[in-house]
Amino acid sequence: MMAKKPPKPAPRRIFQERLKITALPLYFEGFLLIKRSGYREYEHYWTELRGTTLFFYTEKKSIIYVDKLDIVDLTCLTEQNSTEKNCAKFTLVLPKEEVQLKTENTESGEEWRGFILTVTELSVPQNVSLLPGQVIKLHEVLEREKKRRIETEQSTSVEKEKEPTEDYVDVLNPMPACFYTVSRKEATEMLQKNPSLGNMILRPGSDSRNYSITIRQEIDIPRIKHYKVMSVGQNYTIELEKPVTLPNLFSVIDYFVKETRGNLRPFICSTDENTGQEPSMEGRSEKLKKNPHIA
Repeated sequence: MMAKKPPKPAPRRIFQERLKITALPLYFEGFLLIKRSGYREYEHYWTELRGTTLFFYTEKKSIIYVDKLDIVDLTCLTEQNSTEKNCAKFTLVLPKEEVQLKTENTESGEEWRGFILTVTELSVPQNVSLLPGQVIKLHEVLEREKKRRIETEQSTSVEKEKEPTEDYVDVLNPMPACFYTVSRKEATEMLQKNPSLGNMILRPGSDSRNYSITIRQEIDIPRIKHYKVMSVGQNYTIELEKPVTLPNLFSVIDYFVKETRGNLRPFICSTDENTGQEPSMEGRSEKLKKNPHIA
């Protein structure tokens, strides 16, 4: 049986948009099956390794990632025995969770393992079965990652020496693209006036400390609904008849998309589109660390 051809990279336009959002260099990409702590089943994602972070996309051509995993503090990578043919499974052991990964074939499994270990251990692993060209690529990535870390450390040192004049903006942890600092009424108007841009908005809650989801569904007639999302520790719980707890706001958005089989789409616009509202850059760059809820 012939080996599967490696997946083609996303189109250049999508690559550039992702680079703007993540602000990190792309080292490797491909399909991965992911099972994070608290999840029963594997989720299928197009995955990018940028710096020491894995970014997960629902589709190969999606611009906005729905989840991410920082692996800089990786404790170890353990291989699992798999009863499935032509499949590689391994576990990423991190300080706060263990994440299981599964690849569609053993060849891509070796590549993922090689790239992950290279950027986390800052050395090319010797125990991976790769072709000479792939090993050369690992060495190139190693040099790029070393240089990136040095530049990041230097930039951080310079920033610490400066007297802060405004709140810190975390470009590596943006809010979901469908987040807008608007009221319930304004979110409703945005969805009604521009249905082609999407039908789901993440916004601040009524108490200004939490978050809300506003959606517009067309079943018999267009209907507007609002959902609260409460923070529980470092997770977020959507207040449904049967509450659903997820690790971050990106997963919250992804949950609505998947549960409606794509009928709900994030509302995404640029400032030059006639939406009646302009996206708040302050809101988009606000750190995800802040505890959110929804009204």
